[in-house]
Amino acid sequence: MDPLTALREMTMRNELDKIIRVNNEYRFNSLYSFPCTIETAYRSKQGNLYTLETLVYFIKNVNVKHHDYIRNAGTQKIPAVTLLDRKPLVDYLQGRITSTDAIEYLHDYPNLNALPNDELQPVVNDEPRVRVIENPIDLIRAIERPLKDRETVLECRHRDFYSVLTAATKRDEERQRMESQQRKDGLVAKNKIDRGFGDELGLGFDGQKLNGSKLGDGVPIILVPSASQTLITIYNVKEFLEDGVFIPTDVKMKQMKGPKPECVTVLKKFSSRDRVVTAYEVRDKPSALKADEWGRVVAVFVLGKEWQFKDWPFKDHVEIFNKILGFYMRFEDDSVESAKIVKQWNVKIISISKNKRHQDRAAALDVWDRLEEFVRARSRS
Repeated sequence: MDPLTALREMTMRNELDKIIRVNNEYRFNSLYSFPCTIETAYRSKQGNLYTLETLVYFIKNVNVKHHDYIRNAGTQKIPAVTLLDRKPLVDYLQGRITSTDAIEYLHDYPNLNALPNDELQPVVNDEPRVRVIENPIDLIRAIERPLKDRETVLECRHRDFYSVLTAATKRDEERQRMESQQRKDGLVAKNKIDRGFGDELGLGFDGQKLNGSKLGDGVPIILVPSASQTLITIYNVKEFLEDGVFIPTDVKMKQMKGPKPECVTVLKKFSSRDRVVTAYEVRDKPSALKADEWGRVVAVFVLGKEWQFKDWPFKDHVEIFNKILGFYMRFEDDSVESAKIVKQWNVKIISISKNKRHQDRAAALDVWDRLEEFVRARSRS
């Protein structure tokens, strides 16, 4: 006798009350015994075989509203019958239909249902036999019922894991491509620096030292203030000019490991109009510049204080900002008084937002456009 047929016969005879659970098995009218978790021959529309425990609990609660039945079954950790299977399963168990396509006898059930002779004898002692479990963990394990394992978790309908693999592969390829391009950009910049800052950088230099206001040979120099109260310093200038992102100096100082850098190389590379990577040196100690290095200084970020230009090899501000391009960085909502002195100089004021970081790129591009135009004009003079 298989468990599904036994349950159907008990249902048709209206003897469901004689199906008794003893530990981890069901006993049918003292005639048959089956494990609670044994799979029956009834297959759900979702593809799995219902266990005897699921069918017994379902048919005994068939008059309970379905949503209440689902909730109660979940409370007792018993897998529930789906709504789609409910009517055909009731019709079969109650005998309205003799068979259904959902029934699949995949194996026999030998020696599962015969109860030992001693268990068929009536119990003389009225005291119930109680299984004593001293360890609470043993009790938990005794009533545990596995619902899913590592294989059934992967059996998901309407889920394409191939698309997940494809997307992950594409992301990995894109990351490798970007890293390769960054290494290539760094190599190009290094080669340009090693050969000198000449015609190969696309700026019209002939590689020889020029006199007067013309640019000397070597990599152009950009000066920034050493004072931390200015927006652009040697700590954050690289992210601003290379990536178009402003990071406060105090944040960069906390992130930086090791001593303060004396010189930072900045590459002009994030504009789609660039055909070649252009390199600049950024320094914050004008007093350390040699006489021939002043000819390579092309720009300066000003602090807005007169003492910034002390001991510079120029007679006044007019001469400084005729030979060197000046920039003054400020927050757009700063007071006008903060730029009062700067407005008297030939300096370009660049405003950025305190919070809208997506606007930083436009400000950085403005710096690059003015700087390259200034360098081209200076090389022709």
